[in-house]
Amino acid sequence: MASTSRQDKPSVSNEEEDRTRLCDEFAAVAGTDSAVAQCYLAENEWQMERALNSFFEADLEKVFEEDFPDTDSSPPKTKKQKVEEKPPADCIDLTGDSPAARKPSDEDDNKLSLISWNVDGLDTDNLAERARGLCSFLVLYTPDVVFLQELIPPYVQYLKKRAVSYLIIEGGEDGYFTGMMLKKSRVKFLESEIVTYPTTQMMRNLLVAQASFKGQKLCLMTSHFESCRGHAEERMKQLRVTMQRMREAPDDVTVLFGGDTNLRDTEVAKVGLPSTVCDVWERLGKQEHCRYTWDTKANSNKTVPYVSRCRFDRVYFRPASKDGVPRLAPDHMALVGLEKLDCGRYTSDHWGIYCSFSSG
Repeated sequence: MASTSRQDKPSVSNEEEDRTRLCDEFAAVAGTDSAVAQCYLAENEWQMERALNSFFEADLEKVFEEDFPDTDSSPPKTKKQKVEEKPPADCIDLTGDSPAARKPSDEDDNKLSLISWNVDGLDTDNLAERARGLCSFLVLYTPDVVFLQELIPPYVQYLKKRAVSYLIIEGGEDGYFTGMMLKKSRVKFLESEIVTYPTTQMMRNLLVAQASFKGQKLCLMTSHFESCRGHAEERMKQLRVTMQRMREAPDDVTVLFGGDTNLRDTEVAKVGLPSTVCDVWERLGKQEHCRYTWDTKANSNKTVPYVSRCRFDRVYFRPASKDGVPRLAPDHMALVGLEKLDCGRYTSDHWGIYCSFSSG
């Protein structure tokens, strides 16, 4: 009879197993070891979101003090202030057009280009140099649209001072979050919103912006889906929300999504993509050199005792279908960030994705 009563509550071994799993997941998201994870989780009653919030409230401003020691001088923004309209007065633009830059052809000028990149702001080692590395790629590729994941507040402040030719839209304020950058001279921003994922435990959401390019209406989306193998169900829920938003956009609008999805192909197969939406990598022929965006075999930023090669970062595209509306189509994809910086590390532990779209 005694053994029957114990079945009503988890055994000690099951509780230990659950807490070990939580520690592993916390460590993977926050880039810490299990001891730090256990400390924050225990202090927050083993609630993942509370523990992550507590961890990300740590003062990270010192990371960029060398570049701008007055980062903390302005008051925090309210929830509605997500768009940076004017650059700080003491900015130095690292992304402006170089006088020696090649004048684009008419064909290039009519192409829409984007970069999607998890910049790993949670890893504070060499972060200022790695942020400068991101700006150098913005100069090299001059993307019209940039989707970023794993931003932290000081990283955003850095970009506001050093990427003045871009309008910055933030998908959050605290901890870590996503963001977009729109080339002011090429893309007209209209409005943005943050779509919450009701059951996320990792502070994830969908950032959506309405914009226009060469008179074409755009709906731009970025997200960082739930991490870790054990959160497949939540990740698939987030994919469903995203696909629904893409499918339901007006037919005179071109929809682009880019982000760190953490998706496995089996998960995408279970959810399914709408017939109107394509995976850009697949559409362009599944080129092998663009397959793996998370590749510990080639990228040494993270020291792990195993080789992991995954296509976590993805770009989805839904063209406008209304008669008489210009149609964009994907025509090129490449991985960026493959070169080490002077510090001996890469811009991020993820490779970035560069894509371009031409009018058909």
